[in-house]
Amino acid sequence: MKGDYWILLAVIILVIGLVLHQVPLALVALLFILTGGVSRLWNKYCLRRVDYKRRLSHNQVFFGEEITLEIEVSNRKPLPLPWIKIEDELPEQMVLLKGKTSASHEERVTLTNIFPIGMYNRVKRRFPIKCPRRGAFLFGPTRIQSGDLFGFFRRDMEIDKIDYLLVYPRLVPLEKLGISSQQLFGDIRLRHHLFQDPVLTAGVREYYPGDALKRIHWKSTARTGRLQTKIYEPTTTIDISIFLDVRTLREYLWGSIDQLQELGIIAAASLSQHALNAGFRVGLYVNQITRFSHGLVTVPPSSHPDQMVRVLEALAQIHQVESLMMSRYIREEASNLPWGSTLVVISAQPDEKLMATLLDLKRVGRSVTLIAIGSEVKDVNAAHFPVYRVSDKVAWELTKEIELNEDLDAK
Repeated sequence: MKGDYWILLAVIILVIGLVLHQVPLALVALLFILTGGVSRLWNKYCLRRVDYKRRLSHNQVFFGEEITLEIEVSNRKPLPLPWIKIEDELPEQMVLLKGKTSASHEERVTLTNIFPIGMYNRVKRRFPIKCPRRGAFLFGPTRIQSGDLFGFFRRDMEIDKIDYLLVYPRLVPLEKLGISSQQLFGDIRLRHHLFQDPVLTAGVREYYPGDALKRIHWKSTARTGRLQTKIYEPTTTIDISIFLDVRTLREYLWGSIDQLQELGIIAAASLSQHALNAGFRVGLYVNQITRFSHGLVTVPPSSHPDQMVRVLEALAQIHQVESLMMSRYIREEASNLPWGSTLVVISAQPDEKLMATLLDLKRVGRSVTLIAIGSEVKDVNAAHFPVYRVSDKVAWELTKEIELNEDLDAK
């Protein structure tokens, strides 16, 4: 450290002063040595009992909303710090409305704060942040630096704590996507009849040839000595299983916004919201593995009040690269879905394999609906199952609305 060189130089000057009997020179050198010793002692204890906290006002927000980043530094010792430097790593996609950042590395920026802090004192600073991008974002780690009053010595400390922020996709009425909600949900209702709910058991009856073995009530069979079959309660509950294909017609560019994919995500989120509000059980399936998912993204069908939050959390984490072809994923999952469920497939690239898969499901009695994203999608045969189109012009219209709202907010 440069402070060590100053002390070494002062010692050499002190020796020269004593040898030459130059008292003033020796006193100056001694003063430098004392100053260096105090600085070194100051540097040793400057970051001891210094506490740092980072808080986000919200960890889950919707696209376009604002949050507040708060940093708090406490100096819990009788040694004032003439300066302390705090460097926080932030996601580049977030817009800092107060304060300045500098480039760090790929898709990361650094927020720097430098200020003095007295003994047994605490400093808080708040930074409003706008969230203009859907996604999962990390805040941190943090580097802290301080030293002596003269700048001879510096000490560093790193805090590895990470805060996570999920920005949910935008929710819009289905009509804004060019999909008639009454027509879509009407088709789903008309194509289904009364089903039996395997969760609700109404009673038992004697076994008839053709009854499934999984419906046999073994306790009653053991008690009566004759095979008994479960009788399920009838239900009109319909499952909608939404399959989102993350593959688009465009090449993947890390760090860029793929409008077709974002439009598909908006469609999946908006459809889930409308379906849950209409009383359907909704599930989500995405053909990729994300940072926080264990395997491919799967949200089992449910009508629980928290189901929409689960769907939004899954959609917030979606990136641009598929992990499995959608046609293969649907074939693997179809056998696990309740027989009365409707498969709604959202894809910007419904190729021949995907269309063949949907047609096969339709032939065995499954209810299938395709939502094709983008104007570049080739004509698909809609004679066998309903097909709805969402033009990529919708993405530009939504973008214009967002920009208009931001301009109004600024005024």
